[in-house]
Amino acid sequence: MFKPKVSIIGCGNVGMRYAYALMIKGVARQITLVDVDMQKAEGEAMDLSHGEPYAHPVNVVAGTYKDIADSDLVVVTAGKKRKLGQTRVDLLKDNIDLFKIIIPEIMKYAPDAILLIVSNPVDILTYITYKISGKDSSKVIGSGTLLDSSRFRHEIAKHCNIDSRSIHAYILGEHGDSEFPVWSMSTVGGVNIDRYCMLCNNKVDCNHKEKLEEIFNNVKSSGHTIIEKKGETSYGIGLALVRITQAILQNENAVLPVSVLIENVCGINDVYLSLPSVLNSDGVRQVQDIEFNDVEKQAFIKSATILKQLLKEVEF
Repeated sequence: MFKPKVSIIGCGNVGMRYAYALMIKGVARQITLVDVDMQKAEGEAMDLSHGEPYAHPVNVVAGTYKDIADSDLVVVTAGKKRKLGQTRVDLLKDNIDLFKIIIPEIMKYAPDAILLIVSNPVDILTYITYKISGKDSSKVIGSGTLLDSSRFRHEIAKHCNIDSRSIHAYILGEHGDSEFPVWSMSTVGGVNIDRYCMLCNNKVDCNHKEKLEEIFNNVKSSGHTIIEKKGETSYGIGLALVRITQAILQNENAVLPVSVLIENVCGINDVYLSLPSVLNSDGVRQVQDIEFNDVEKQAFIKSATILKQLLKEVEF
C-alpha cells in the first residue's frame, strides 16, 4: 500500500481545499475521502485524480470508515452548521453528538493514526476527541491558532514591507474570541517587534502601539470579514493543515502553534489550547515552555477559563 496515507473525514470546503493543497504539495501518497454524502466524496476523488499527471503521484479514493485502515493521519473537518436561532452551546452539543459517531469509527479502523481535528469550536472538539478516543494526548492535535498566526504574520509583514517568512509571531490560546497576540515573542528578522519599530524609517510618522493594536484587531476579525464577503473560509486553513501534515509525516520536529492538552501551564490543566509545540511523526513531541509577560499570562488564563466553562455547560 502507498505510504504515507492521509484520510479526511468531511468533504466540505475545508476538507477539499486541504485535499487539493495536499495533492499539489505532494506530501501524501494516498488520500482517502470519507463523507456522509458518498456520491460527493466519489465526485471529489475523481476530480482530484484527474489532475494527478500535473501534480504528484497520489492515489485519491472515496470510501467508508473501513477504507481509512492503515492511515498515518486522520483529519476531521466534518461538522454541523449553526441553525437559525441556535445558540453556540446548542451547536456545540450537536457537533459533540456527531463526534460520538465519528471518533469511535476512526478508532475501530485506524486506531494507530494521529488525529488532527479541524472542526469548530476546534479546542473543545479536540478535547472531546481526546476523551472519546482514549488516545494519548500526543496523538490528538487541534489545528488551533496556526491559521490565526499565519494571518498575524501576514499583517505584520504587510505593514513592515518584509517577507512574511521572516516574521515569527504567534496568536495563542483559544481559536476564537479570547485568542491573544504574543507581542513579547514577535520578531522581524530576529529583531523584537518593539525594537524593530523604534529602528524603522517610518517611526516618526507611525504610532507603532496603535498600529500593532490595529494589526491584531484585523487578525481577530478577518475570519468574520471573509465569511461576510464570500460565505466561508477555506483556502488559508487548507494550506495551514498541509503545514501540520508536513511536520508530522516528514518527521520535521517543527514548532507550530496548535491546540494541545495543557498540563500545568500558568496553573492550568486538562483543557486544549494553542501553544507552540514540537510536531513529528509521533505527534506532539513536546509543548514549548514559553515565558509570557503578565498581560499574556492573564489572557491565557482567560482563554482557559472560557473553554472550561463551555466544557462544563456541555457536561464534559
